[in-house]
Amino acid sequence: MPKPDIHPTWYPDAKVICNGEVVMTTGSTQPEINVDVWSGNHPFFTGTQKILDTEGRVDRFMRKYGMGSVNNTTSETKDAKDETSKES
Repeated sequence: MPKPDIHPTWYPDAKVICNGEVVMTTGSTQPEINVDVWSGNHPFFTGTQKILDTEGRVDRFMRKYGMGSVNNTTSETKDAKDETSKES
């Protein structure tokens, strides 16, 4: 049995609000929860996810682990270097 007068008030139908509209209800210790992002407008869940390339970090990662089109251009230049060294 929980001790009396030490637990917060439980709101079983707390409203989750995003951009001024109620997007869902859930249980919480607050009657209203204001959020900026939820699964209905998050880019990962809506399919509009974009990779932000800050200071070339994505390119550096792609080159390091040999993934994607960055590796293709790197291998093409490597092949071209090998061919020129064979001709010499």
